[in-house]
Amino acid sequence: MQSLDFYEHPHRRYNILTGEWVLVSPHRTKRPWQGKVEKADTSRKASYDATCYLCPGNERVGGGQNPNYPDTFVFTNDFAALLEVSSDAPFQEGLLQAKGERGICKVVCFSPDHGLTLPQMEVSAISKVIELWQAQYQELGAIDFIQHVQIFENKGEIMGCSNPHPHGQIWAQSTIPQETRLKTIQQDQYWHDNQRSLLGDYLAQELKEGSRIVLENENFVALVPFWAIWPYEAMIIPRRQMRDITGMAEEEKHAFSEILKALTIRFDNLFETSFPYSAGIHQAPTDGQEHPEWHWHMSFYPPLLRSATVKKFMVGYELFAEPQRDVTAEYAAERLRNLSGLHYSEA
Repeated sequence: MQSLDFYEHPHRRYNILTGEWVLVSPHRTKRPWQGKVEKADTSRKASYDATCYLCPGNERVGGGQNPNYPDTFVFTNDFAALLEVSSDAPFQEGLLQAKGERGICKVVCFSPDHGLTLPQMEVSAISKVIELWQAQYQELGAIDFIQHVQIFENKGEIMGCSNPHPHGQIWAQSTIPQETRLKTIQQDQYWHDNQRSLLGDYLAQELKEGSRIVLENENFVALVPFWAIWPYEAMIIPRRQMRDITGMAEEEKHAFSEILKALTIRFDNLFETSFPYSAGIHQAPTDGQEHPEWHWHMSFYPPLLRSATVKKFMVGYELFAEPQRDVTAEYAAERLRNLSGLHYSEA
């Protein structure tokens, strides 16, 4: 049997955190591209926009008034996907099932400067964002009916972000959503069998092998996971096992800010554009359980494939069979690793 060559042969990779598979087809990058081409985001936004509902002092669409906040600002979403006061009643009729879902949705402004993104912010300013994330996870997770807190950011029009002001969201809800449920099951099984962190052992193997490492500092590692789906998908993992972001010491919070800035700079430098992505922090549910198995991490799912104007679509096979990618995780990590740590706009 011919040995498997990751750079030439189609193969499937296993995601140890979800128990799912991804098809990798590295030979497909040789094909010419005649598909959709996006418009690159090359504009530098003004520091203040009088029409922006997230800028300091402005009135929001829902009627609320933003304060003249000096750094970060959080408020309950005026058009929330989840409602705190709502029915949680079950429904069942034959094979049809449903259940009411309660929750709270917050909007987190990262900076009062309308023209900035995370890679352009100072490390000290990113630390304030992390402090707000920590406070919100703790505050929302302490509410009796909240079992899960999801912190995330959608960046760029391609990812459905309707407002360019630097911001993210937090959705807290009364049940544990699918992705976190799968990761809890996988980590719990490994903890039960080995009394060690699944992600901790995975990180040790990645550091030893090295080909998928993008960046590292004393407390965190940024890498392209072996099972990555999106072309330049990346994950930030703390070296020390912590169930959630509130467990960080002061030096770890600073190190997280540094690697978050360094990784997003490399994203922007890849195609010299404000790099779009969806990013999210996965951490232990807030369901009152101890969750010794959990090892929190932050994932980035960027859609760009060949350039600032060509994106990866999840259609056809991906929708009806399983996720598929064309560039290998090793190739993606090498490209990101070799980029400058200085933002292209400052070069």
